[in-house]
Amino acid sequence: MFSLEGKVAIVTGASRGIGRAIALAFASQGADVALCARTESALDQVAAEVRELGREALVQVVDVRDAASAEAAIASTVETLGRLDILVNNAGITRDTLLMRMKDDDWEDVLATNLTGPFYFTRAAARIMLKQRGGRVLNISSVVGLMGNVGQANYAASKAGIIGVTKSLARELGPRGVTVNAIAPGFITTDMTSGLKDEHQSRLRDAIPLGAFGEPEDVAAAACFLASDAARYVTGQVIQVDGGMRL
Repeated sequence: MFSLEGKVAIVTGASRGIGRAIALAFASQGADVALCARTESALDQVAAEVRELGREALVQVVDVRDAASAEAAIASTVETLGRLDILVNNAGITRDTLLMRMKDDDWEDVLATNLTGPFYFTRAAARIMLKQRGGRVLNISSVVGLMGNVGQANYAASKAGIIGVTKSLARELGPRGVTVNAIAPGFITTDMTSGLKDEHQSRLRDAIPLGAFGEPEDVAAAACFLASDAARYVTGQVIQVDGGMRL
């Protein structure tokens, strides 16, 4: 139903977790995928999985905080895979601590990766999408960007910022057929949540109407919809994939 046949996507933070799941879901729906992250060995493994699905994969070691690297990754994707239809800004980090303990670097590194990185990638991708009068930009936000969380002022600021960017660019790029949407995952089973203490995980599950953490594939399913022609009339939206955590 959500065919991506003939499409080319670039996914940042594609080496694990949600990024990996999105890349594999896109490939399963027919897209070729450029994979971006900082660890080449992990990217190579995901690339092998994409190729097992019969699709092309391009591995790109990229620091999303660097504008020149973002520009080069977009250019390389078009040169190697022939086009660019979908951008997924997924790369993200946390540096959790209470405000009074938060160092300048804790704030700046999270904002640079989670907010400035998507700006660099979207600016570079938009030049191509505007010329071809079509494209999809998907920004991975978080329910924390909608509701806040103790010890995550930096992360919440970055994810709330992504929502503001999404809505602004939906208006700016929409007249040329480019849609821009955000996905706000709740608590998903990834490396970020696996480090939580069992009692903390239990309390979090109790606050989720569906009673469980989500899986990366749950987010990937929403991404497939938003990247497909089925979502041609959906833009500027924030799709929560959170088990009802924030109703």
